[in-house]
Amino acid sequence: MTSVPKVPAYVLGVGLTNPLLPTKQAPILIILLQAGIKALLDAHLNYDDVDLGVACYCFGDSTCGQRVFYQFGMTGIPIYNVNNNCSTGSTGLHIARTMVQGGSAHCVLVVGFEKMERGSLGSHWPDREDPIGTTGMMMAETRGLTDAPGPSQMFGNAGREYMEKYGATAEDFAEIARVNHAHSAANPYSQFRNVYSLEDILAAPMIHPPLTKTQCCPTSDGGAAAIVVSQAFLDARPHLKSQAVLIAGQCMATDTLSLFDRSAINLIGYEMSQRAGKAALAEAGVSAKDVRVCELHDCFSANEMVTIDALGLCEPGKAHEMVRAGDITYGGRCVINPSGGLISKGHPLGATGVAQCAELVWQLRGWANTRLVTGVSAALQHNLGLGGAAVCTVYKRADGRVNEEVGSEAVAEVSGVGYNPAVEARGFTRAQVDRVRSRKHRSEWALGATQRNVEARF
Repeated sequence: MTSVPKVPAYVLGVGLTNPLLPTKQAPILIILLQAGIKALLDAHLNYDDVDLGVACYCFGDSTCGQRVFYQFGMTGIPIYNVNNNCSTGSTGLHIARTMVQGGSAHCVLVVGFEKMERGSLGSHWPDREDPIGTTGMMMAETRGLTDAPGPSQMFGNAGREYMEKYGATAEDFAEIARVNHAHSAANPYSQFRNVYSLEDILAAPMIHPPLTKTQCCPTSDGGAAAIVVSQAFLDARPHLKSQAVLIAGQCMATDTLSLFDRSAINLIGYEMSQRAGKAALAEAGVSAKDVRVCELHDCFSANEMVTIDALGLCEPGKAHEMVRAGDITYGGRCVINPSGGLISKGHPLGATGVAQCAELVWQLRGWANTRLVTGVSAALQHNLGLGGAAVCTVYKRADGRVNEEVGSEAVAEVSGVGYNPAVEARGFTRAQVDRVRSRKHRSEWALGATQRNVEARF
């Protein structure tokens, strides 16, 4: 089979909202207007420049994407609605890159969002078979069932197996959570910015051993957006090249036969994470040992432990030794989840993968100056969804250089929002909204009261 030359794809703009507890819900149109407007402002584009849209969400009716995008303009572009469990956001980014590489689009707006319910995840369709029902059956047969929420049992069991096989301890899993919570204090977009001691983590209510409550991510309402563009699109706007971040490698993988080999570790998608990470790193020409910053899907501390191993960030079976050595935080070998990760940042399912992308874009630009990992030329992203899909992405600076810290005053001059969005979770003005909404195809009927509601929030 003849390979087709691939067009480079770049992330040109990103935008985030603050994840909220489901009990403090904001209407989804407000969430998405904020994220999309911020991404367009960051990219210095008008919605008329966008020729394809991807909407990423798990809980919502069909065509939610169109309802969201029509707020920006009704330009007639193709809009895809994507649902791929917790990897939904990265799946949207994968679609955007694929469309750009294939020449089907030059500028793709990806929005990820979620409005969730309190408590653990569960099926919303009791009248039909659960897509991951066979996974749950395997867990019951091999490890039994408890009264704990299903996801915590599944990931907790993987942690137990890692302890049994390699000698990790409950303290090692707690240390992962401690580090992520510590990182969150420097991220204004974290749902929780509390800092805990190791003793605090261990003393929290037990959910499913070895996982205590502070080792489990919360459900969240939130949104994120990213704009992916082609080389030709970027070449036509040379003044924007300094902020563009290259998607240097990317792979989506799904489960293989190992899913049902009776291993609790393989039951949470170890092999698909391993395959996706290896392929993305190889495409980017980057060794896992050279990765110095990574946003990793830490829905539970146990998943971070297992995935450190799967991605090759440590020697096989040595993830707990990497944790003990302090090599997952600042001053160590690889800073994992400088954003605070899902454990503290929150996990609005459809937005998570896009939010991870935003953090790494800010890291590579040097804008995340309150939590910057310096001297970085490549960054790794891992986003996992049971059922299953794992998406790994490697980002590089478009100029090939390592990142350097950029002061917030300098960022404010070029950011499009008038401040540094990496370290300030603020809003925007009516004039800024007017600047990025479609000039020729905007509909005030589609926008409705959303803009006024957004202004009221700020």
